[in-house]
Amino acid sequence: MTSSSAAGSLADQERRALADLLAELGPDAPTCCEGWTTAHLGAHLAVRDRRPDAMPGYALEMVPGLARLGSWAHRVEDRSRERSSYAELVEQVRSGPPSWTPLSWPGLDRLNVSEFVIHHEDVRRAQPGWAPRELPSAVQDRFWTPATLYARRGAGRRGVLLRRSDRPGVEARIGAAGRTVEGEPLELLLWAAGRRDVARVTVT
Repeated sequence: MTSSSAAGSLADQERRALADLLAELGPDAPTCCEGWTTAHLGAHLAVRDRRPDAMPGYALEMVPGLARLGSWAHRVEDRSRERSSYAELVEQVRSGPPSWTPLSWPGLDRLNVSEFVIHHEDVRRAQPGWAPRELPSAVQDRFWTPATLYARRGAGRRGVLLRRSDRPGVEARIGAAGRTVEGEPLELLLWAAGRRDVARVTVT
């Protein structure tokens, strides 16, 4: 896998790989998102691509007083699962956002990379016998900045020092750095995004 190729951007590649895996597993397979099956995850991604009115809910549902926005987004997802077959949801994930939606804009490709690689791993790592993917350094590099951004959002008062295990000397200190988390960038991204049970990192 490369960061860009004739097969499309890295975000496109992760999207297609995730759609293939969703189709292979069917609607009832587990994911690393608590309470979500593959059908829930497929509906979430289809709504994210096609319903700009749901986007504020995804961004702000954890902000005190704004939880109702998240509730709206999840109601839209529930209706999407009820009204569309699983095969239709998977095809919507595969085809991506319509050209008129903000998430189709080229400048948002970096946001899509994070979304799709995290959810791809949410499905992969919930299945028996999974193993970390071996990714080229150029691809791992794409996950380093998102990992630091996610960590900054969730570091809290303790702070954290992220350290790349694949590039000695590359690290990012966030806050007081009360702990050190070391791993490859994809693993650090998953850890920072709350997938701590499946992220292959060392915490000291």
